[in-house]
Amino acid sequence: MKFKNYTSLEVLTTLEKQRIVDFLFDHLDEYGDPKNDIGNAIDYAMSSYPLAGGFILTAEEDEEIKGAVVMNKTGMKGYIPENILVYIAVHRDQRGKGLGKKLMKKSMIFAKGDIALHVEDNNPAKYLYEKTGFENKYLEMRLIRNK
Repeated sequence: MKFKNYTSLEVLTTLEKQRIVDFLFDHLDEYGDPKNDIGNAIDYAMSSYPLAGGFILTAEEDEEIKGAVVMNKTGMKGYIPENILVYIAVHRDQRGKGLGKKLMKKSMIFAKGDIALHVEDNNPAKYLYEKTGFENKYLEMRLIRNK
């Protein structure tokens, strides 16, 4: 398995971005978002603006993506973690083999500062997050305008 780390210091081609968007859309299952939203998170991760950016980490085998992470910087520190893990997905044929844990561990090394993530209570990935040290500190509430 080959791991690739993309940051604003490298150029992410349109083709590479589309491969990652398609992979995440296909393998996030019911916990995913529309392709446009995934693309926006990737664009933010690749941003070179101060206080923005992040990284994308992929795991590939035979030129096929088997796992991917999108981490965004929040531009905050202390009261809000410096990073938010926006997306993590593992290919269906790789689940239960430890790839998710490897992606989490590598992401935790690459991210500078604390990391937050959002997970639905019924998402099986919740157990992976707990095993890698994440804890439930808050209940998230949202005001969604223009429904």
